[in-house]
Amino acid sequence: MREVPEVPERTDDQPGRGPAGRVPFQVVEVTGPSMVPTLHHGDWLLVQYGAPVRPGDVVILRHPFQQDLLVVKRAVERRDGGWWVLGDNRFAGGDSTDYGTVPEELVLARVRARYRPLAKDQRSVRGVAVWAVSALRPVSAPRPVSAARSVSRRFRAR
Repeated sequence: MREVPEVPERTDDQPGRGPAGRVPFQVVEVTGPSMVPTLHHGDWLLVQYGAPVRPGDVVILRHPFQQDLLVVKRAVERRDGGWWVLGDNRFAGGDSTDYGTVPEELVLARVRARYRPLAKDQRSVRGVAVWAVSALRPVSAPRPVSAARSVSRRFRAR
């Protein structure tokens, strides 16, 4: 994820700010493949600071070992000492399987929506139509694979 400036803090003359004095919403850009297929390199995210986190939410957190680095991961479950977070791309790494449980205070924001900018190769009418349908989406938990569906049926549907 592209580094984000310090979270702006509230002063007494700035009404309308969220809990703990933070600006409640901010836009950040995704860099890297760790959240593919949910998020792609270059996507923009609308994040809400101070929002309650539930299992399945996509969150912004400070890396536990390199706290000047902000990362985007999925909060899988609350454990003793914080959150277990994973990337949706299990081959990319860089999540709780590497650094363990993330302390609660390092989880900064919850992702509310994703905006995928128009790519240069999407200039055809069909490309723009496909982009328009999928450009702005709320970010939610991935749908579980139904036990009744076989892997082969899922591949045929594509």
